[in-house]
Amino acid sequence: MPCLFHFSDDPEIACFVPRPVRVPSDRPSGMEWLNGPLVWAIDEWHQPMYLFPRECPRILVWATPTTTPADRYAYFGDSNARMLAWIEPPWHDTLQQGSVFRYELPAVSFRSLDDAGMWVSKEPVFPIDCHEMSDLPTMLRHQAVELRVVPALTSLLPVWKTTLHASGIRLRNASR
Repeated sequence: MPCLFHFSDDPEIACFVPRPVRVPSDRPSGMEWLNGPLVWAIDEWHQPMYLFPRECPRILVWATPTTTPADRYAYFGDSNARMLAWIEPPWHDTLQQGSVFRYELPAVSFRSLDDAGMWVSKEPVFPIDCHEMSDLPTMLRHQAVELRVVPALTSLLPVWKTTLHASGIRLRNASR
């Protein structure tokens, strides 16, 4: 069974109760249930996506088996990072001073979405453990994630047209 985690700014969650997403997304036919009441978790490999203050807008990319060398080089250059993460300048200090709480969750009731390490449960979930994660930039480096600061995340929109995997989180909080 995989190690699954949920990241939060709340250090006192005794039970994760399924709830609908705050901002529903357009879902493919038959997948509308993903906007309904669920407990969300992330696997260990993808956890760097959540080593940020909760409301921090960010884009993370990584190579997949189908990524072309040209696409990888266009974004990674000579970097040996396994992931790249971009944030905007107003969030840099918040990231450096911030912390998050990583809850370890039992995998038994979760179902993989086979998408960027995301798992969901329709059942309440009691955490196994909780650890505060601070010095987030160092945590990212330890996960082989290269952090980059750009004036506007909108400049990275073309990455979604490449063969890299791109994940945008809390983009509604990005500068326009």
